[in-house]
Amino acid sequence: MMYDTVLARSFSKNEQKKLGYWALLACMFIALSFFTIFKPYLGPLPVLNLRLSMGEDEKLHLFNDTGNPLLIAEENVTQNMKANDTSSSSQIIKEIVSEDIMYMANNTNSSLPKATDADVVKKNNRMEPLCTIRDRSDFCEIKGDIRIDGNSYNVFIVSSETDILAAENTSWSIRPYARKGDQTAMGAVREWTVKLVTRGSDVPQCTQNHSVPAILFSAGGYAGNHFHSFTDIIVPLFLTARPYNGEVQFLITNGWTPWIAKFKTILKALSRYQLISIDNRQDIHCFDSVTVGLKRQSRQELSIDPSNSPNSMKDFREFLRNSYSLKKTRAIKIRDGMKKRPRLLIISRKRSRAFTNVGEIVTMAKRVGYRVVVAEPDADVSGFAQIINSCDVVMGVHGAGLTNIVFLPENAILVQVIPFGGAEWLSKTYFEEPAKGMNIRYLDYKIRVEESTLIRQYPADHVVLRDPSAFWKKGWLAFQSIYLQKQNVTLDVNRFRPTLVKALELLHQ
Repeated sequence: MMYDTVLARSFSKNEQKKLGYWALLACMFIALSFFTIFKPYLGPLPVLNLRLSMGEDEKLHLFNDTGNPLLIAEENVTQNMKANDTSSSSQIIKEIVSEDIMYMANNTNSSLPKATDADVVKKNNRMEPLCTIRDRSDFCEIKGDIRIDGNSYNVFIVSSETDILAAENTSWSIRPYARKGDQTAMGAVREWTVKLVTRGSDVPQCTQNHSVPAILFSAGGYAGNHFHSFTDIIVPLFLTARPYNGEVQFLITNGWTPWIAKFKTILKALSRYQLISIDNRQDIHCFDSVTVGLKRQSRQELSIDPSNSPNSMKDFREFLRNSYSLKKTRAIKIRDGMKKRPRLLIISRKRSRAFTNVGEIVTMAKRVGYRVVVAEPDADVSGFAQIINSCDVVMGVHGAGLTNIVFLPENAILVQVIPFGGAEWLSKTYFEEPAKGMNIRYLDYKIRVEESTLIRQYPADHVVLRDPSAFWKKGWLAFQSIYLQKQNVTLDVNRFRPTLVKALELLHQ
């Protein structure tokens, strides 16, 4: 009140009104100045310009940054990685999530090329390889001046831009066999080194120049096993070589004559050129394009994931039918009144997991309504492929011989006999799941302990018969030595009969 009285005595009403207007304008000016000075920054953050670009295969180019170590981003794992600039100041921590395991250069100053770029990246006019790291296989796809020294197991990539290549060569170690993660298998695979080198360095001179691309792969690991030959080598080789339509040179490491002879039909169908055993050679083979290692798209055995590949198991099986001139494309479909009987193949074995009563099984199968063939796979892949392709149903105890289902016609049936001891997961992983991916219908039969010959080797209360899981706890070798290597099967034909009847019913559908 006192303030109003003093103001009234000092100024007239008009003067008071003018003073109020000026005070309001002054307040608005002050407020406008405040918001102008302290407004928030709404532009893009600089760190958001750092992007990781990936293509369909989620592959990342490898960079030769000798000043920074390579970081690894593991499959399906989110890792925080700190990038460092040349002044060693801290930069943003970037999360990287990927399907495969990929290399990333630890340098935020380097621009990352997209995975959809060419297979060879030019950084500072220098050729660099593109390597892909996956669960089951590593492989490098390289283009440029490539020289292969089989005596030292080196793959050299030579660049003519010697003045800007780093003093220290960049190298990658590759074991060209598609079963990475299995130490026993990979321990039997020769390691090759892919090196970036300058032309002025001590690089071997070409003695043989090739005009077609090359694929370098290994026949080591478990190649002596028929199943592993297909799942670790043949199927990945098909995926890697198929795009070249035969115009590709195969270079084999850990090659051995029996394996090459066994699969010569497949090798010749994928390449029009004579296979080169590259190990310990004194000559230097030179190419413009080389793939070191094989592409295995899936962790699943004997399978192709069509979502990650232009090919499928259907394509692979069609390729096999064409390669081996297999005539039967579809299993028989039984109709009422049809006199023709379906053909059943019983895969026999001479050693472990063999049927001890094949004669009884044959007699029962014929009574059910089958024509029966008994055969054992051998090194003659072509001959056995003809036999199994002529059949509608195949049965056998879990083992490598069942791999030959790849030659069965469409809609055929696999009956897998699962031995005693807890081999269900093996049977499912190795043959049940792959069979379904091949459009092969699947049945199985789990034997009881009474059908195992182990009851003749151990007393009834022995842990081998009473608690097989105890051997699983001891490890794979302990389980294998008993339940896979010492066991044969005496089928209870009366108990097994409904399984073959079920197969007949499926052939009616």
